[in-house]
This record gives sequence, structure tokens and C-alpha cells, in this order.
Amino acid sequence: MTGSRPEVPVSYCAACDAMVHRPFRPGPDGRPGATCPRCGGLERHRFLSLLLGTLAPRLRDLDLVVEIAPSKQSTHLLERLGARRRISLDAGYDAREVDALASIDRLPLRDGSVDLLVCYHVLEHVPDDGAAMREVARVLSPRGIALLEVPIRVGVATEEDLGCSPEECKRRFGQRDHVRWYGDDFDDRLSAAGLSSVRVTPPALLGEAAVRWFRLMPHEVVWIAGPGRGTAAPMVAGATASGLTAALDALLAELAHVQDGFERARARGDRLAATRDALRARLEEVTPRRRHRVITRLQRLTRL
Repeated sequence: MTGSRPEVPVSYCAACDAMVHRPFRPGPDGRPGATCPRCGGLERHRFLSLLLGTLAPRLRDLDLVVEIAPSKQSTHLLERLGARRRISLDAGYDAREVDALASIDRLPLRDGSVDLLVCYHVLEHVPDDGAAMREVARVLSPRGIALLEVPIRVGVATEEDLGCSPEECKRRFGQRDHVRWYGDDFDDRLSAAGLSSVRVTPPALLGEAAVRWFRLMPHEVVWIAGPGRGTAAPMVAGATASGLTAALDALLAELAHVQDGFERARARGDRLAATRDALRARLEEVTPRRRHRVITRLQRLTRL
């Protein structure tokens, strides 16, 4: 017997390059639809993959790529860039595997040696984040790019307290080992450390339709930084569509049309299967002689 099939929206996980037909699991904080059931990637990993793809023209012929506090998903994405050298660093407060133990405020790297540095959700842990930002500026090559992500509250200044207890840190900053929650002045902090930057969000870069399709977090903010000072105007969602946004919108609209046709065909198939099962059940109720006549009539109808 056929039964109703659960409706699971099809999505694409950019972190593992696969169509996903299963429900996405909750994230570490319980937020729904965050974790890919195939690779375990979160929204930030999927956006990182798309961001690296967008920056591809600037990421050719990379010599050294550095990742601070790596994850399995982000490491896989950076490996695909084909850099001649790739180094992962962490301070060693947990059991993650890295190439070297080092703090971001004292990087064991030469001046101007890094072409790409990825630092996600690290600076909010560091007591002297100014020193960490200056280290990032120091090690970036003249064409180098740093991708930075921190928790931020829009419309307020950075709030920090280096002396509060772990319980108070969790209450005020969201986690026991966080010492601040960044605000609108984060860009100014980067500039003071010698980094020019621009804010990028998924809707601004890709469009609203792509945010839903790729299962991204609309309010996620990533800073693209390089050597220098100053802050470029952030990419704003809803502004004049870029070529990428327009292409994605058109592609996803066509995909939605194709998927709608597929769903209608599947629903028709389910109805035909239900009719078939009902006829089979009725056939079982008749006598063998009548069943033979019914089968003969069905065969004639099939030939027609």
C-alpha cells in the first residue's frame, strides 16, 4: 500500500557540494534547520564556501593560507583552493587538530607572508583583540585577504569586560569564554589596527532567494579585510542587484518552476497508485471466476 510522503524542501549544501533531500538538523544552540545532515556544516560554513567562490578571481595562485581555530568543514573548503601551503593554528584550549599551537595576538608568521587568513568566532575570546587585529594586519601580504567573523549587535557600541566571571560572561556575552560582544565600532577597531574592511551579508551578496535555497543565516556578517585603513560602505541587501544576484534569482526561479512540475507529477503518480491499490483490494473480494473475468477485461483495457 502507498502512503503519503513527507514533504522535505530540497536544499543545496555548499559546504559539501550536494543536494540535500533530508531535513536539516538544529544547530548547537537549538536554532532550527542549521546543520546539514550530510556533512554537519552550519550556515557559516555554507556562506564561507559561497564567499570563497565569489572571491575566486582574487584567490588564484595562493602561496600561504592560514586558518585560526579551524573546523572540519572550513578546512575542507580551504583545501580546495589549492594553495602551496596551508597552516591551521589554535591556542590549544580544546582538542581540535591543528598544525601549530599559537595565539592570534602572537602569530608565528613572517611579515607580509599570508595571502588568505580565515578567523571565525575567535576575537571575542581574546583579551587584547587590538593586538590580534594588528597581528592579522602584519602577516597579510600586500594582496592578502582576511575573512573575519565575530558576534555583533547592530546599533550599539562594543561591550566588553575582561574581569567578569564565566557565569557573568555567559549572561552578558552569550558564552562563558567570551569577553565582549561587538557593536558598530568593530570596523573602526579594524581600521585602527591597520585593516581596511567591508561588511558582507548573505542577502546582500546573493539575494533573498539564494539565502533560503542555500540555508543561510540572513543576519550573518563577514568582514573582508586587507592591509590599509578605512571602512568601505557595507554591501546592503535590497540594493541594485549585482550580476551574481540576478543570475541566482533567475536560476532559482527556474528551479522552483521545474520542482513544482515534478511535485505535480509525483502527486498524480500517487493518485494513480492509490487507484491501483483500491482496484486490487476490490479484486481480492470477488470470486475466482469473476476475478478471471475482471482480469480479462483489465487486460483488454490495457491493450486499448
